[in-house]
Amino acid sequence: MSTADAAAPTPTIVIDHSAQDPHAELWFAEPPGFLRLPLDALLPEPGSEAAHALRATVEPFLNSAPDELHRLQFIAHVAAGQQLLAALQETGTVHCSIGLHRDDVAVNAAPEPLLSFFTVSWRQIATTPRGVTAARAAASASEDAHIEYLELPCGPVTLTESTSVPSSSLPTPLRQIRAHIPHPDCKRLAVLTLGTTALARRAEYRAILHRIVETVSFERPLG
Repeated sequence: MSTADAAAPTPTIVIDHSAQDPHAELWFAEPPGFLRLPLDALLPEPGSEAAHALRATVEPFLNSAPDELHRLQFIAHVAAGQQLLAALQETGTVHCSIGLHRDDVAVNAAPEPLLSFFTVSWRQIATTPRGVTAARAAASASEDAHIEYLELPCGPVTLTESTSVPSSSLPTPLRQIRAHIPHPDCKRLAVLTLGTTALARRAEYRAILHRIVETVSFERPLG
């Protein structure tokens, strides 16, 4: 992860157009290095304007493929990515971002790029006081999880952290850091998840999620 210089200027804050979304129910700020994946644009309804726009965007890449085999491989990769995003959307995910940061923490080593995946999801829960919901999130965490409980302006927050192996086909261990934030209506739980295979940088990624969570608001920040 890139270490900040104490004398470095304050980074510019860019307000995304989604902050004005009339249907938004949660606001937060992402630090530099994250690229949002537009779910609506990548998972359009067949025959819609968004579907035509996606086809027009992909067409130049297909036309530049050297042969039919490479063209089919590109289509397969796009389809696999859409399947992943669709599965996330079905489980309540409303926001996805890919993180790319430079690993310049290691001493005497050339900086390498580090990838991460950030999502925001909603879970419906039985009507319960927010503090109880946050405590239950900690209780349901795996035995090896790192757990923190915070009181922030957005309310009580439980952070859990654990490592898992996704599947036999993807044997690389995955570190997932989750922030469980009960909604003020006490009927929903926002789950912010930051996942990475860079296990040696867990402390840095934990700090990133802390920064994001500290900006969470259930009220429109811009009025």
